[in-house]
Amino acid sequence: MDALERVVKPKTKRAKRFLEKREPKLSENIKNAMLIKGGNANSTVTQVLRDVEFFSKKSDCSLFMFGSHNKKRPNNLVIGRMYDYHVLDMIELGIEKFVSLKDIKNSKCPEGTKPMLIFAGDDFTGTEDYRRLQSLLTDFFRGPTVPNIRLAGLESVLHFTALNGKIYFRCYKLLLKKSGCRTPRIELEEMGPSLDLVLRRTHLASDDLYRLSMKTPKALKPKKKKNISHDTFGTTYGRIHMQKQDLSKLQTRKMKGLKKRPAERRTEDQEKKSKRIKRN
Repeated sequence: MDALERVVKPKTKRAKRFLEKREPKLSENIKNAMLIKGGNANSTVTQVLRDVEFFSKKSDCSLFMFGSHNKKRPNNLVIGRMYDYHVLDMIELGIEKFVSLKDIKNSKCPEGTKPMLIFAGDDFTGTEDYRRLQSLLTDFFRGPTVPNIRLAGLESVLHFTALNGKIYFRCYKLLLKKSGCRTPRIELEEMGPSLDLVLRRTHLASDDLYRLSMKTPKALKPKKKKNISHDTFGTTYGRIHMQKQDLSKLQTRKMKGLKKRPAERRTEDQEKKSKRIKRN
């Protein structure tokens, strides 16, 4: 134990800063996705990796994609993510059909644009393999976290469809057209790449490890405020606790609109006189 501590303990300020950067953080820093081309990767797999790099320049998870090709598993892609310097999830996909970015001659959005992600198909909620695949694809392509975004910045859409055991990956450029009103009319124009994928093998983390990786640190959890609630639309409601009040003792005579009329005063005086007579 002492020998291990001597090895880990930094001897210089530079080494200390390096180890501090590797420590867990409340807000993770943005990391680059790692794209790896296998030694036996063919031209199709190589071009897929290049096109994926167009959308995955930066991401907020430790991610990797490995491309390879052999007789048993042709046009193979393995995507995965890391947790605590260990592999958390790995999913193997086979490329059955591919159309590159350069083969579709439409205009492109700027490289590194934060895309909108759409997942269609009941398969994404049917099995654990597909649920993890949706989570992994979301981590890989969602880009950096931003506090807000302007309407004109919504330029690209990544659409994933799970149907009959296959995953259809399509990329569109979002066009804002004039509609005659304040809200523009939206059209989608395919810009590539286009992939038809099939799910081959999976290596998923255990449920306990997966929940641990998704756990939010206590320092980032919002503090609960007493007697405050929110509805589904985000409206805030507050509850106030007050002692029971006797409304008959409220002083309201100072308002001109609540002053008694002469007839009401005579009726009140008569009631008081009648009460006095009864007591006597």
